[in-house]
Amino acid sequence: MVAIYPPRPRNAETTKAAILAAARGKFARGSYDTVGLRDIAADAGVDPALISRYFGSKEDLFAAVLNRPEKISRIQTLFGGDAGTLAERVADMVLEEPDDENTIEDFLIMLNSIASATAADMVRETIFERCDRPVTAMLEGEHAEIRARLLGALIVGHIMNKTMWGDLAEDAGTRRLLHARIADQVRLCLSEL
Repeated sequence: MVAIYPPRPRNAETTKAAILAAARGKFARGSYDTVGLRDIAADAGVDPALISRYFGSKEDLFAAVLNRPEKISRIQTLFGGDAGTLAERVADMVLEEPDDENTIEDFLIMLNSIASATAADMVRETIFERCDRPVTAMLEGEHAEIRARLLGALIVGHIMNKTMWGDLAEDAGTRRLLHARIADQVRLCLSEL
């Protein structure tokens, strides 16, 4: 006698999460142009048609990878507040936020996208909309976009440093000094040229 099992229930959210995780991994290890939907589907353990069903095109899937909700929330908190306290918020983020296990993957995705006109444009647009535009809107005077980009470069440098080397200082006294120094760096980036 053959046992008949009921069909396994489908869970769209679990499937979408598996596809996104597989896509993040693939885009972090390979360029946008060389990563195929079939490769992503294989890593996610799904039929490639499900990627189209849930995300549409490869471009739409890449956009979903770039727009992790938790990352967007962190960025909105950082750049969404009062301009007068931005330097302190950036210093707090650099020194106090715990490492995000996705940080290196995020950087690799951005770096791997440089060679693709499609992906590079999407990454630039994402950075501009989430980071540069809100900071530019806070600033008065000339060259606001350039000053916002200087701040972005400073933040990326500090995040990469922390990701590679760990915390800059563990004792409270040195952390206070570093907090003041990073806040000064932010204010210098944002000051008029």
